Amino acid sequence: MIEIGRINELEILRDTSVGLFLGDGHGHDVLLPNKYVPEDYEIGHAIEVFCYLDYDERPIATTLEPHIMVGEFRLLQVAEVNEFGAFMEWGLEKHLLVPFREQRIKMKQGQWYVVHCYMDQRTGRLVGSNKLDKFLNNENLNLKEWDEVELVVIRQTDLGWETIINEKHKGLIYFNEVFKSINIGDVIPGCIKKIRKDNKIDISLQPLGSRVLEPAANKIYETLKNNGGFLKLHDKSDPEEIRDMMQMSKKTFKKGLGTLYKERKITLEKDGIALVDD
Repeated sequence: MIEIGRINELEILRDTSVGLFLGDGHGHDVLLPNKYVPEDYEIGHAIEVFCYLDYDERPIATTLEPHIMVGEFRLLQVAEVNEFGAFMEWGLEKHLLVPFREQRIKMKQGQWYVVHCYMDQRTGRLVGSNKLDKFLNNENLNLKEWDEVELVVIRQTDLGWETIINEKHKGLIYFNEVFKSINIGDVIPGCIKKIRKDNKIDISLQPLGSRVLEPAANKIYETLKNNGGFLKLHDKSDPEEIRDMMQMSKKTFKKGLGTLYKERKITLEKDGIALVDD
């Protein structure tokens, strides 16, 4: 089956004057127009393409890579606004429509918004929505603490950064858990820190528990090597100073120090830490 809104691996069936016809092996085919046909191809070989509907609402294939696919949430820019809604730039010739009814606030040309791409069951068209919450559900969670997840940052709140987890759920990164610059629309890895009784999810941008020891120790060790074997940081240093220099919390920094000290990689000096000569 050819999936609209997704990358498909299809077989090259035949070459025509308008392009290549590609098939899914089940009797369905789609045109890859000449402007997207690669220089080298062979009939019978497979090719990866993105499939969507063209201006005449016919399935069409392209080798261009879209900024968003069906089921995803991504930051897109408004290319145009007309009587139908906002048309988003998503890397293809035909823009992605966000109808007015799917806009949380009225969209403006040139502005950026996080949108969700979905298939409109009534029209069969790919459309976008800025009303993100209706596509997210924290009731049935197939997650557990320590799971590594993919995050999309969607908004800033009084407590921290709201994120979408694995394109399905909503979570929060508290400001005191952020040790690097992040922005709305960023797609970043994270970990499930805590699942609360009401199914609200706390997110960490760094590995948790014992998993944080080795990465933190390695980072401190590499920083020491890059700074002549000495750092003016120690377990009594100000948390903000540690955060600015190491992009980690003081608690994580102290655990990393402990690992390095036990392995006899460092010595603790009055005004900092020093590498032990091998």
